[in-house]
This record gives sequence, C-alpha cells and structure tokens, in this order.
Amino acid sequence: MHDLIILGGTVYDGFGGPGITADVAIADGRVAAIGADLGPARQRIDADGLAVTPGFVDPHSHSDAVPFMSDPQSFKLLQGVTTEIVGNCGYTCAPTYPEHASTVKAEMGHAFPRFADYLDAVDDAGTTNHLAPLVGHNTLRIAVAGFEQKLPPGGLEQMCALADEAFAAGAVGWSSGLEYVPGAYAGREELIALGRVARRWNASYATHMRNEGEGLLDAVDEAIAVARAAGIRLQISHCKVSGHVAHGTAPRLLARIIQARLSGVDVLGDMYPYEACSTGLVAVLPTVASEGGEGRLRERLADPQERLRLRRIAEDPVDFAGAGIWREIRPGDLTVSRHAEPAVAGRTLADITGDRDAWDTLCDLILADPGADTVLHVMRADDVQAFMQSPLVSIGSDNDVPAGLVHPRTYGTFPRFLGAYVRDQKVLPLGEAVRKMTSASAAQFGLSDRGWLGRGAAADICVFDPKVIDHAGTYRSPETPPVGMRWVLLEGTPVIRDGQFSGERRGRLLRAGRRELASSLR
Repeated sequence: MHDLIILGGTVYDGFGGPGITADVAIADGRVAAIGADLGPARQRIDADGLAVTPGFVDPHSHSDAVPFMSDPQSFKLLQGVTTEIVGNCGYTCAPTYPEHASTVKAEMGHAFPRFADYLDAVDDAGTTNHLAPLVGHNTLRIAVAGFEQKLPPGGLEQMCALADEAFAAGAVGWSSGLEYVPGAYAGREELIALGRVARRWNASYATHMRNEGEGLLDAVDEAIAVARAAGIRLQISHCKVSGHVAHGTAPRLLARIIQARLSGVDVLGDMYPYEACSTGLVAVLPTVASEGGEGRLRERLADPQERLRLRRIAEDPVDFAGAGIWREIRPGDLTVSRHAEPAVAGRTLADITGDRDAWDTLCDLILADPGADTVLHVMRADDVQAFMQSPLVSIGSDNDVPAGLVHPRTYGTFPRFLGAYVRDQKVLPLGEAVRKMTSASAAQFGLSDRGWLGRGAAADICVFDPKVIDHAGTYRSPETPPVGMRWVLLEGTPVIRDGQFSGERRGRLLRAGRRELASSLR
C-alpha cells in the first residue's frame, strides 16, 4: 500500500515537456509510480484541475539564518519552494576566527567558528524546508584578512584549507560577492585557487559578479575564465542589467554564456521576475570606501574631502569594477528599505534629499547606519524578459530574512513568475517554466534526487492552481501572502494542506555526499 496518492492532476516532470494527466504514488518519502490505477493508499489528494510538479528549487537564497528564528517560517513553502541553496553572494555564517566573528555576525545574524558548526546548528534548530549550503568567499576572506585589500602571507592557502573543510562538512559549492568588500579585493588567481579546491569535491561556483551595469560584460568574462581555469560548474547569480546606461545588454550577456557553453564551460544563470533589486546601501559607494572595515568607512564619510574623493571615483571610474552602483541610479530609483532611523524607511533618496545634494544625503544615511538596506529600480522590462526566456537561466529569489520592509521577491518570486509572466503574459509555456524552477537548478548544484518527478525521486512536490497562482505583494507591503499554492509535500509529508501551513519544521539540511539513495530503486 502506498503512503499517499495525488489523483488526476496535470503532472509536469520538471524536464520541460508538456503536462500529462496522471496519478502520483508516494511511498517511504519517494515517488513510487506515475500513471493510472496505482493501487490503494493511506491518503489521497484530489488534484483535478491542478498542476502537479516537483518542489521548486531556489538556487539563490539568503535564508542562512532563518532556521534560527523562533517560529517555523512558511514564506518559501507558500511559494512552492522545497529546497533552497543558501550561502550566496559570498557571505555565510561560517567559518570565522574570533577577531572578526562579530563582523560576520553583524552581517548574517549568526557566526560559527567552523562550517561544520553552522551545519550542526541548523540540524539542531530544524529547518522548515530543505537547505543546501554554499560556503562564502567574503567570509573566508574576512577570516584571514578582515577588510584589508591584501592577504597576509599564507592567507590564500589558509582560505583554501577553510574551504576544503567546508566541502568536507557538506557544502555543495561556494559563492562570491565580488561587488562587495572584501570579496571585491580578490584577484582572478585567488578565485581560481578556490575553484580548484571546489573541483576536488565536484562542487559548484555561484557568483555575484564584479559589476552588473556598465562593466557587466567584463564581469561575466571574468566569471567564465575562473570556471574554465578551475574546471567547475558556474552559476551566474541574479542575471540583470543594472542602470540606464547599460540597458539593452541582456542579449550580449546571454551570447557570452552560450559561447562559453559551446566551448565546454558548464555555465548557467538565475534571475528573479522583478525590475528592482535590493542590497545594502553601502553598495552604492565605491568599494574602497569600506576598506579596513566599518570604522574606517565612518571616518571617510565624516571627512568632506574623502566624500569628494569617493564621489569622483563613483562618477568617473577608471575601472567600473569597484566603482559602486552610484552611476547606475538616479535619486528617485533608490528607496531606503531598512534604516536605524525609521522616518527614512520606505522613502526615496530624492524625497529624503529635497533641496540638498543627493550624494551628501547618501553619505549621511550610510554614516548614520552602515547596515542600512535599499531597493533599487534599475532594470528594464526587455532585459528581464530576455533572461526569463533563455533556457539557460533559471528562477531564483535572492530573498531576505522575512522581517520588515524587504523586497517582495522574498514572499512572491515563484508565484509572481507563474502568474504575471507565464499565465498572463505567456512569456513561456508552463512546462518550460516548471523546468526553470526545478531540474535546471537542482542539477547545477548536484541535487540528483530533487527537481524532477519520476520513480525514485524524492517526493518533494507542489500542487497548485495555474489559473489562480500569483503574488500581490508590493514594495510597500511585501509580506502579502501568495495565492494558488494548494499542497506542498516534503519527502511525501504534506506541509502545506489546502493552502495552509502545518506549522512543522519538516525540512532537512542536504549536505553534499550524504544524500540518500532512492530506497525504491532495486
């Protein structure tokens, strides 16, 4: 007898083809069969008129510290996300050394000496959906060099040893955030050296590239060169074209990816279905502003001459790498989302500035709260749709921790993609859209039993209404729940039932090398 059968839905296997009307039988946490007349089951779910798909795999998540929140968090399950790749953009909760642990804790909310300690803590806390971890380049660099540009003697070897420990503990890959300090200070050889460590573990490399605006093409060339030299899989994070000057560059970036694949580099990308991004407010400044850490940043911003020097770098850079995002925005494009001064949250830089100088206002805001966050309306619809239509670009959320005024992508990326773009605008057929949310990401991070439906696959499954699914959240009210996700199963156990969260932490930490073989494959 099966544990559960999903009856009469339109089943999409996750590989891009059209759906078929079929039943899905589940036993011992795995898909036992797909077809008709599959026999008795202890539980049945009526899926007539609904889509039945693999659970969505989010390749770009910042849910690293979500397991440590006091209550189970359903914000991803309500979107259909059953597995998240955490540890993106170069920042992770580990590894740290005592002298810089407070810096990592300030960024991530938690800090642990060893990567294994972080993974054990997640296991102890329990996670609401599955997490697969990356180790972050920024955090590795902070451990050995803080926020200094130059590594100490033996520093790179030390970073490689820490990365090796993280892969041994179960990291599925590593990430960089080359638009942020101290990762921005890394040269290509440093990245290649870490990539070669990852190669020994068959681990993937996800990169927030050095520039996503005017220097975008040079940045993607660098990422591809690192992957080629190290012989590793490459995931280009949150593909975008940022800033008015660079708009229209998406086809050229995609051409670079295609050419790299034709030449033997296993490179893919991900993107979110919005025309605004979100990041720390300090990212608008040139990276040199943050050299030496927060104390030195405050000193520079308090000095009028230093402000002027930084502005010159931002407005007329010799090299776009490290120039910051200032050239990519207009004051009305920038909305402060989180700040120590509540009165400025939710307002644009133009509104806050009034008759003052926008650069000075920006510097004052960062001086008052170096950890402030912003939403930046810097993308254009044609670039967004070009990435969305490419078979080489999957869907990822780039979510924040679900608290406060965050980007609506945290709560609605996958339902918005399925509703606004797939159903309403018909940008893609539903079968291909499902592939972009499932197998396309799972395979790139070595999750061989996730992201597809077939005998022996992990029974992480979504059942949703394609006529209803959507997200009405806005930049002022992002936490609005999505609609249309009827059932979500984690390894055969329903955690969303008729649209309602069970309240359980039923997820697992998916450590590389420790995934179970399908018990039904004999």
